[in-house]
Amino acid sequence: MASPFLTRRQCCIAGAVALTAGARAADSPVVFEPSIRISTLALESDPTSQLAAKVMLEAYRRMGMEADIVSMPGERSLVSANAGETDAELYRKAGMEKTYPNLVMVPVPVASYEVVAFVPSHSVLSVNGWASLQALRMAFVKGIKVIEENTGGMQVVPVASLQQAFGMLDRGRVDVVLANRISGLATLRSMKLTGIEPRPQPLASFPVFHYVNVSRQALLPKLSQVLQDMTRERWIQHAQDEIISRY
Repeated sequence: MASPFLTRRQCCIAGAVALTAGARAADSPVVFEPSIRISTLALESDPTSQLAAKVMLEAYRRMGMEADIVSMPGERSLVSANAGETDAELYRKAGMEKTYPNLVMVPVPVASYEVVAFVPSHSVLSVNGWASLQALRMAFVKGIKVIEENTGGMQVVPVASLQQAFGMLDRGRVDVVLANRISGLATLRSMKLTGIEPRPQPLASFPVFHYVNVSRQALLPKLSQVLQDMTRERWIQHAQDEIISRY
């Protein structure tokens, strides 16, 4: 029968293994996995996305959670969050759960969104509501639901980025670019494009909200409370003012 006690040699070997393992652990950097992974539509130089990211990173920080934001093209962001491949969607308009039933909306706005038509400065086009766009060629970033829902059957060119959309407008390949006002202005500035401006009348204006996958639904009460606190403290307003001032 084997002895229940280690021999002296076995003790030495065990000690050496433990010391080696300890040395390796000490030499290796400790990597913490994010507590929650958030997907979002990949919009470059987008102030609204920057604001929503800043707000939600702070909200999760206050909850003692580390968040990782992952940019994805077009509708892939929503599909990923709905499938549980990511834990949350950074921001979308209200009502997304009708199409993506595994998403649960946190009922406190994280930002506001204003869709406008960008046209050449010399253009005489009159834009007054979605119906007025019927005869126009339009470009917009694929995956922006409010635009897709209101331009069905029209002459639309969904593209991967606002740079691509404005490039098409600058070359006369489309008549209008549809985009969030501040995002469009920021993109035009980054591209150093002049001679393009937004029409003053918005096509749509609405708040946007954070969504979590149903598997993370338990976070909802705390997230709602934290975002309400941040709104009351004017933390979100100050963050918005700081980001807008860059443009």
